[in-house]
Amino acid sequence: MVKQFQITITSLFLFSMASFVLILGSFTLKLLVSEGSSSCYPRLNRFSSPLTSSPYSYILCNFAFLSSPPHPPSNSSEQTPPVPNDSDTRPHSVTDDRELMRRAATILESCNPTPKVAFMFLSRGSLPLAPLWEKFFMGHEGLYSIYIHTSPEFIDEPPTTSVFYKRKIPSKPVHWGTASMVDAERRLLANALLDCANQRFVLLSEACIPLFNFTTVYNYLIKSRQSFIGSFDDPRVTGRGRYNKRMWPTVSLANWRKGSQWFEVNRNLTVEILSDEKYYPIFRNHCIPPCYVDEHYVPTLVNIMSPEVNSNRSITWVDWSKGGPHPKQYVRKDVSMALLNQIRKGFNCTYNGHTTSMCFLFARKFHPSTLEPLLRLAPALLDSMN
Repeated sequence: MVKQFQITITSLFLFSMASFVLILGSFTLKLLVSEGSSSCYPRLNRFSSPLTSSPYSYILCNFAFLSSPPHPPSNSSEQTPPVPNDSDTRPHSVTDDRELMRRAATILESCNPTPKVAFMFLSRGSLPLAPLWEKFFMGHEGLYSIYIHTSPEFIDEPPTTSVFYKRKIPSKPVHWGTASMVDAERRLLANALLDCANQRFVLLSEACIPLFNFTTVYNYLIKSRQSFIGSFDDPRVTGRGRYNKRMWPTVSLANWRKGSQWFEVNRNLTVEILSDEKYYPIFRNHCIPPCYVDEHYVPTLVNIMSPEVNSNRSITWVDWSKGGPHPKQYVRKDVSMALLNQIRKGFNCTYNGHTTSMCFLFARKFHPSTLEPLLRLAPALLDSMN
């Protein structure tokens, strides 16, 4: 009897102690949740929001803090440099291409009733024909933007009064015949896309010249219903012969196209090019010399994704009549008004559904020695009536 009484007393004591521990624990958890929930829940976006009365809130809050990467302080050197948007065209310091493409592709709409043309120069270093371009741009501020991609080691700047002053973008090395050429083109497009007033995007080189005055070029591009990308099916070894069967089935031979590197695109097509993560890796991996990415990627991509918005012609004249891997280079003795007029008005093409003789707005490849004769011809070349 005594033994049974002792067991009963012991059981009651243990039960009381257990109840006390449970009550104390519950009170402590509620106190912690009520104090910490206000700062916790903003960090729980990745989880379903727990009920505020749940005793697991504090546990989840601490798990969220532990599993989330810490936010760097506002003065941390690890912060991503800010990228300008809207109509802000100041240079920035973002060098990560994927981050640049992502940000650029999110700026979709125009923010300015006056659209601009983005002139994107892909150059090794300086622009030897800059004085001619200065005359071209003079008096048309607010209607254009300028972006220059040079070799990273090139740090020279033109005079502060130049339209090209501080227009270089963060660049990376470019090697002829490799995908780095298209990387540079995409970098230029992404930088230009950050300005939401830019509606047309033209790729140029340091050897390019304008064939008409700014107003004529501007109206031609802004009023066009199509983009200007050379894209054609070339049955020769320099066309279909460059196709790599390893590209199949993502890129088929039927979709394979060739064209000039020097293109002009509208804003919507620019977004499509920069958003592409399906086709470009295929070209990077399998289009290697004698396949040249800059001659096939954009022409093929546009043929697959948006052929209806392309005119299938380039607006930059290049003379390939001699054959070989490089076009004819014009030197000082070649420059004459007769040559320029032949390029300006010697061809027929279609523009907005109508036949026109104005097919080329720019021309290359002009040696630096051509600057002097080109400046002599500039009054006639850039005359507002021509």
